Amino acid sequence: MEPTSEAELADLISSAKAPLCIRGGGTRLLGPIEGEVLETRGLQGISLYESGALTMVAGAGTTLDEIGAALKAENQRLAFEPPDLRDVLGTTGASTIGGVAASNASGSRRISVGACRDFMLGVRFVDGAGIVAKNGGRVMKNVTGYDLVKLMSGAFGTLGVLSEVSLKVMPKVEMQLCLRIEGLNAKQAVAAMSAALGSPFEVSGAAQDLEGAVVLRLEGFDASVRYRADKLTQVLAGFGTVEMLDDQAQCDTLWRDIRDARGFTGSTGDLWRVSVKPSDAPELIDTLGAHAVLLDWGGGLIWVDMPKRSNLRARMSVPGHATLMRSDDKGFEQVARFHPEAAPLAKISAGLRARFDPKGLLNPGLMGDVA
Repeated sequence: MEPTSEAELADLISSAKAPLCIRGGGTRLLGPIEGEVLETRGLQGISLYESGALTMVAGAGTTLDEIGAALKAENQRLAFEPPDLRDVLGTTGASTIGGVAASNASGSRRISVGACRDFMLGVRFVDGAGIVAKNGGRVMKNVTGYDLVKLMSGAFGTLGVLSEVSLKVMPKVEMQLCLRIEGLNAKQAVAAMSAALGSPFEVSGAAQDLEGAVVLRLEGFDASVRYRADKLTQVLAGFGTVEMLDDQAQCDTLWRDIRDARGFTGSTGDLWRVSVKPSDAPELIDTLGAHAVLLDWGGGLIWVDMPKRSNLRARMSVPGHATLMRSDDKGFEQVARFHPEAAPLAKISAGLRARFDPKGLLNPGLMGDVA
């Protein structure tokens, strides 16, 4: 099913008698999901773009390519840089803004500007009873009552099917510059990234790549970026030789590969995405027995390539959340895709699902229903 209007979407959901598998561009979720597929790709088009007000409103099925082209023409961007996971997950199709919003997909710049949900001004959606709802608006101060915008972001379609998203966009930066330090272990890497992020020099990316090199990103006006890079080099001198990369294409490629976890493309293990306190990352890495790891968000996000069908959560020695991103169907049957919630939170989540999806139609079993 692929509705082409919000009214048609509401009719399909209100008349549904069996579970529905909600899908945007089909680029982010692998594994079996119960129900007939309901795709939102037909809800396309940018209905409002006010570049002077840094505001865009688009149908949930509008592709990121279309949005990116419109923003590029006005020298603007989505500052939270949503990742493109098609290569590493082996999926096809085109990412949609509804899928990005529903999964709260956020890239390396999250540590400095916030996540996708922080740029969402408003949403329109259809709940599990087929009722059209809207929340928020087109400016940051236009949110009243319950903040359903934040609730829908990261719910993966389990509480409602997005039909429209309002976003805050941002100007592009004049330049970017990267600093690179090789030869650090995980503990040293986290210490270096923490020193950079704790400095006053406005780091917009902090990662350790698969080769073990720490990579830092600075963005802004040319003179400011170069001044901050020089000062940050002094701060990091104790961690090793700091290499400065100011080739824009090289920096773009480097951060695209980190953001999209492309180093794991073609690997044969299960791919996990783990969120922990950055200072806990080295201990966790030591206990996992992973094939390979990639650190982002200063060590707060860890991409982990694990042996096939191994339960990473059972090996976690520190608090955190682990999401199984890539496995085979049997792997997804054996291990829950999303990290199980603590009992009090699980009770709240169940209450929300009962309220927004009383018939249990929307992506049943995807979040919180299995161990």
